[in-house]
Amino acid sequence: MDAHVEAKAHGHGISMSEAFWVWLRIAALSFGGPAGQIAVMHRILVEEKRWISESRFLHALNYCMLLPGPEAQQLATYIGWLMHRTLGGIVAGGLFIVPGVISIMALSYVYALLGNVSLIAAFFFGLKAAVLAIVIQAVVRVGRRALKNRTMQILAAAAFIGIFFFAVPFPIIVLAAGVIGFWGGRSNFADFFSGTGHGTAKDQADQDSLLGDELPEHARPRMRETLKVTSVWLLLWLIPVAWLLATLGPDNVFSQIAIFFSKMAMVTFGGAYAVLAYVAQQAVENYGWLKPGEMLDGLGMAETTPGPLVMVLQFVGFMGAYRAPGSLPPLLAATLGGLLATWVTFIPCFLWIFLGAPFIERLRGNKALAGALSAITAAVVGVILNLAIWFAIHSIFHATVPVQWLAFSFDAPALTSIDPWALVLSVAAAFAIFRLNAGMLTTLAICSLAGIGLHLAGLIHIGGGS
Repeated sequence: MDAHVEAKAHGHGISMSEAFWVWLRIAALSFGGPAGQIAVMHRILVEEKRWISESRFLHALNYCMLLPGPEAQQLATYIGWLMHRTLGGIVAGGLFIVPGVISIMALSYVYALLGNVSLIAAFFFGLKAAVLAIVIQAVVRVGRRALKNRTMQILAAAAFIGIFFFAVPFPIIVLAAGVIGFWGGRSNFADFFSGTGHGTAKDQADQDSLLGDELPEHARPRMRETLKVTSVWLLLWLIPVAWLLATLGPDNVFSQIAIFFSKMAMVTFGGAYAVLAYVAQQAVENYGWLKPGEMLDGLGMAETTPGPLVMVLQFVGFMGAYRAPGSLPPLLAATLGGLLATWVTFIPCFLWIFLGAPFIERLRGNKALAGALSAITAAVVGVILNLAIWFAIHSIFHATVPVQWLAFSFDAPALTSIDPWALVLSVAAAFAIFRLNAGMLTTLAICSLAGIGLHLAGLIHIGGGS
């Protein structure tokens, strides 16, 4: 089937080959975290190409924000599926992560081989300061959008207190917020409908979109197709995990990576920022895959490369297998560990979209769903604030002191262990971002160069990569 005939067959006049190059362009421009990535997709797909209407774009985004996993990658998969069925979803979602996989793998090699060289360590020392400022910016940005009223502010505060001071598991926080929001939306409480969208609907975009507003034939839910999709993607996800457990045992690093990141794929609601604190704590304290500061190094890599921020999990898997390679050469084990972490992280993302999207397409305008989204987004603000504080403590201070009383517990920074240059760079990065409106890449580059400059001037002495 040539491109013209294929385009007519889909009803919207866009061929798969044309879509391939558009999705590749979006993937190459997917810097700046989920906010930037979603903005790029909106500009290209809604405003420039007019493939999809504003209201349909926002409906798809709302569903993706309710899912575990990176919402921007899932949004690309969803729209690709709407346009060109399953193949379109695989192409759109797959291309979205390919640049990040390649970039993070290359940087992980550099980090593993040269991370103990003081110059490289100084580069990452500066990088951490900028990453901390970017995480704080994420709290502010999401908070401004989500916390429009007292109800949303209370939900965010409760989520922060629960996770920071009482170690309430993140899935419980998300589930509770979703239930509250669902009830509030169903009861027509106005507070649960503010901040649920990401823009104002554009009438012209709705009228002129090539996809139109009708439900495509392939988007209608069918039980046989649902069972088939579920079986295929579950097998792609779980067969490698089961094989590793059966052949290597549960204590092998590859089995641990497969199981741990499979769990993360099911609970990473709210995107990368919302779960990274938990991943960092487990990777450092439970598995010993990373040193405390190295999670910030990995996040810095993900911030500076295209693709979802959750690509940092590839770095975690890489370093975990690098430090426990077994009988394999360390770099080969690391490569396999990184790819394994990526596989079990993203295969479920396709499952959630291909399984749920046909049903969600029939729920456009549902008030209960909108209310659940609003409440979950508010709770995620509190979780991201927890992440920002955790990162700040571990990047500016060298030691922490546990504080515990009954169910109340947290790690307080040891004030005598403060790193003054880390504090100075972090404050400077925050000033550049918030007051000078400096771009993310510019801030990351300047802070990294500042770290190298401080090292060359003899003002900091770093012996490792953390």
